[in-house]
Amino acid sequence: MKRSTKAIFVGLASLIMAVALAGCGSSQPAQDTAKKPEAIHMTYVKSPLNIPSIVEKKDHVFEDAFKPEGIAIDYSDLDAGPKQTEAMAAGKIDICHALGGTSAILAKANGVDLTIVGIYSRAPQAFMIMTKDPSIQSVKDLKGKKVAGPKGTILHQLLLAALAREGMSPDDVDFVSMGIPQASAALSGGSVDAALLAGPATLKMKADGGRVLTTGEGLLDATIVIAMRTDFINQYPDVAKKFMATHARVVKDYAENPQQDYAAAAEATGLTIDQVEAMAGWYDFDPAIREEDIADLEQTQDFLIQTGMLEKDKKIDISSMCKPLI
Repeated sequence: MKRSTKAIFVGLASLIMAVALAGCGSSQPAQDTAKKPEAIHMTYVKSPLNIPSIVEKKDHVFEDAFKPEGIAIDYSDLDAGPKQTEAMAAGKIDICHALGGTSAILAKANGVDLTIVGIYSRAPQAFMIMTKDPSIQSVKDLKGKKVAGPKGTILHQLLLAALAREGMSPDDVDFVSMGIPQASAALSGGSVDAALLAGPATLKMKADGGRVLTTGEGLLDATIVIAMRTDFINQYPDVAKKFMATHARVVKDYAENPQQDYAAAAEATGLTIDQVEAMAGWYDFDPAIREEDIADLEQTQDFLIQTGMLEKDKKIDISSMCKPLI
């Protein structure tokens, strides 16, 4: 009797262990799958002169980093800030890899649940208002003139800040919203009086007889951010952190030897290596979020409210919006 009882006990114990092991085997892959997306959907913005992004795409940096985990990289060529945040709101983009601070604030204030996880660049000298009209010698002369550029971006903010400095309002100019390439073509073709241009487009316009009315220096810091969907971060925290760590390594390598990437940047932008080298010094690509970055974004929000681009009751807490992942 004792022998049969012992046999039954051993049998039950074996059965329980087998079930437990089977359960572990079936549930573990489900957990791993839940922690990893099939793909990272991100924007690719090479303009004005986003050397880290150019290198990352050319050298398949993110593809190589996430391939061991079975995660693909899906690039979207969305450069205008509003288009990026619209795609993010629709769930089509996980990471806006280079998003203007103005666009990030406006999107967040209007319900897009995004988080600023790092700074892409700071480059006030790279953003300009340009003209070819000899009668336009200063920003004051833009009164009643047609000005083209991307709406809701740092360039748009530059225009409004430059007008405000001269005691003018946005209504003093005829603003036409279009991308940088289109604005440049419109200025060259004479269909607009001035254009909001940045990076390589400014050098090409200078070669075409264009003149600089003002840059962003003294008006704004031109903070470009890296923003992620908040739910993406919450669902895949390790993936989000690895993305930023991978980007930080590219920036570090570039900072240590920038000349090694000038040829790739020249090929991607259509500039000469000498032109890239002349512009590269305008950019600070350190991805760390500094106190002065938050202060600049707060000033940007105040400016958006002052100019009527953002309703006062939609003001957001910039500090809580910024959560560095490096």
